[in-house]
Amino acid sequence: MKRELGLLDATLLVAGSMIGSGIFIVSADITRNVGSAGWLIAIWLITGFMTLTAALSYGELSGMFPKAGGQYVYLKEAYNPLVGFLYGWSFFTVIQTGTIAAVGVAFSKFTAYLIPAVSEDNVLADFGYFKVSAAQLLSIVIITFLTYTNTKGVKTGKWIQTTFTLAKLLSLFGLIAFGFIAYKAEIWNANCENAWDIHKLNKDSSIENYTLVAALGAVAAAMVGSIFSSDAWNNVTFIAGEVVNPKRNIGLSLFLGTFIVTVIYVLANVIYVSVLPLHDIATAEKDRVAVAASSVIFGGIGTKIIAIMIMVSTFGCNNGLILSGARVYYTMAKDGLFFKRTAELNKNAVPEFALWVQCIVACILSLSGKYGDLLDMVSFVVVIFYILTILGVYILRKSRPEAERPYKAFGYPVLPALYIIMGLAFCILLIKFKPEYTWPGLGIVLIGLPIYYFWRKDLDKNGA
Repeated sequence: MKRELGLLDATLLVAGSMIGSGIFIVSADITRNVGSAGWLIAIWLITGFMTLTAALSYGELSGMFPKAGGQYVYLKEAYNPLVGFLYGWSFFTVIQTGTIAAVGVAFSKFTAYLIPAVSEDNVLADFGYFKVSAAQLLSIVIITFLTYTNTKGVKTGKWIQTTFTLAKLLSLFGLIAFGFIAYKAEIWNANCENAWDIHKLNKDSSIENYTLVAALGAVAAAMVGSIFSSDAWNNVTFIAGEVVNPKRNIGLSLFLGTFIVTVIYVLANVIYVSVLPLHDIATAEKDRVAVAASSVIFGGIGTKIIAIMIMVSTFGCNNGLILSGARVYYTMAKDGLFFKRTAELNKNAVPEFALWVQCIVACILSLSGKYGDLLDMVSFVVVIFYILTILGVYILRKSRPEAERPYKAFGYPVLPALYIIMGLAFCILLIKFKPEYTWPGLGIVLIGLPIYYFWRKDLDKNGA
């Protein structure tokens, strides 16, 4: 692989992969779960703190193992190949491919504001058990196009990523700036009354009070959306083999990228509660809070402005996801735990077969329409793997004290431990209050067990 990505490229990959469509949408569901402006912003602050803490811990691991594969490699080295494979399996079947599908369809949904013919309501084929819409077909076209461009070399993918991420960052900061100009004191004051009174806010404006334990469950449920919106920050670790001076630049880009996005997410939600009554946030049509806010800020043209912003955002986000995801399957294949052809690089020094395999699965998930359900299921699993990876920092400090560590986890041992505690609390609360988000995700992981032993058997048989 060619090292052609500098610090700016890596930082923009972190930020660009994180910012998709979530920040424009999920605040509606968060508001319904927690029912107050204070807790809405607090959810984003808690998620941002967890993301930054995790990113700073990953910096140490990226310095120790500056090669393609990222989190898969960290888990394999800290534990064993099985744990690494179960992550890679979940990543391939749902985490990365499901996110690519969801972001692709989000691109199509907002394109429909400008071109109604590609709306999700435009059903092209009805097979009874599932329907195919124009939005799904457009998402497949976009996923296929971005996959093709990334087979032409990392420089092409880098150019797309840099261009679209800079555009989305500038547009988001522009939205925030104009949002502060459009600030409405009466709305802000009304939203800030009883800002820390946590309760369920229904779409009909009725309120359901929580017990203390139920309130904790509501916080966990609300964080599913914010964690999904803040995920994919670790994608830069997957392409370490193509980053210049990865021992320095991976860790630094993780911090810079996650910090920039955390600031944007918190400020965006401050804008939402500055221009929209809390009820309007909770009841925004199809949860499109940013569209409602933009209509207040910019007037009639606001809807189109947000549509273009989300098109730019999701297009750039998917490029980053597609570019980085294939490197995990490439590394797994190098270890004999994936299709052999996936370990081959094309003439442009990129894993072309891995890119196309990922494309096929993402397109299937786009057609199935089940990507949203799958992503809800694996939010729990994603956090479990983050916890295991950060725990790996402690394990490797003990098992490999002599290993080179160009960068050490900030705040060790306190901050990584705090993430582990918060992550475990999140997972336990989901198990209790939202079991539909937990057990199916664990089932997807466990399916990987027999598949791992099949790969191992084939590997041992061939004497590898």
